[in-house]
Amino acid sequence: MDTALLVVFQEVAHRGSFTGAAEALGYTQSAVSRQIAVLEGQVGAALFDRLPRGVRLTEEGRCLLPHASAITERLRTARGDLRALRDLAAGRLRVGAFATADAALVPQAMAAFRAAYPRVAVSLVEGLIRDHVARLGAGELDLAIVAADGDEGFEGLRLRHLLDDPMFVAVHPDHRLAGREEVRLAELADEDWIAGRSRPEDTLISAAPRPGFRPRITYVVGEWIAKQGLVAAGLGVTLIPSLAAGAARPDIVLVPLHADDAPVRRVYAATPAGVTAPAALTAFLGLLDEAVVRLRERVPRVRGSATPP
Repeated sequence: MDTALLVVFQEVAHRGSFTGAAEALGYTQSAVSRQIAVLEGQVGAALFDRLPRGVRLTEEGRCLLPHASAITERLRTARGDLRALRDLAAGRLRVGAFATADAALVPQAMAAFRAAYPRVAVSLVEGLIRDHVARLGAGELDLAIVAADGDEGFEGLRLRHLLDDPMFVAVHPDHRLAGREEVRLAELADEDWIAGRSRPEDTLISAAPRPGFRPRITYVVGEWIAKQGLVAAGLGVTLIPSLAAGAARPDIVLVPLHADDAPVRRVYAATPAGVTAPAALTAFLGLLDEAVVRLRERVPRVRGSATPP
């Protein structure tokens, strides 16, 4: 049943006249008459008694009227809801990110998004990249911040490059290398390393292009706060990505790795391929790009020290 016919039907019922309905709708009287005839043909009953002065609902017409009102009201509501999604006056955005992306990049973009579109509900899930990839594939996330050396393992996803994320070595302020402008991995071969996994292959250092270098991982801790705490106590060194450099403790020192040794992660915004992007996602991606620009301006200031000069 054409809902446009129901709109005409309601108007005729309200006006009690084909002519009055035609004037209200901007139609001709004959067009209104034809549409009512079509609707009567579809429902198999006369909806109006044609009287010398206007029309009056039949019993079937009185039965149909509340249903027509409910249908057209739901349609108006649906159109309003769709318009709200397009205008970012409603909706949701589900974001996933790994821990260091949540240090500054994602919060900055989320804060800007909330300020611009306060009626869109934004949720954030922190976790491992492989878990976020699975959630994207299952439709449980709209976007995930991921990091990798290439696009292997991201089948079915669209990758939008955000930035390259070089690494700093975090050391105690009294460490022999604390005052250096940069450091080579070979100079750290005898250090006690602090990492999130016991196997170097499962840590950030695995991306370092230095064959044969294998750090001695003495302390295994998962949280960045704990890693920095061990460094501040002089118990070892660790790698800190540039994404988290601005949030480093003031009692540790960050020294850049030499360009030939520095592991560099490529950071992407991953979204499901072949899926129509909601307006909220498109807007958030733009704000992510702006957050990246701000982070790039901040990172050089922390080189050589966790406290900006």
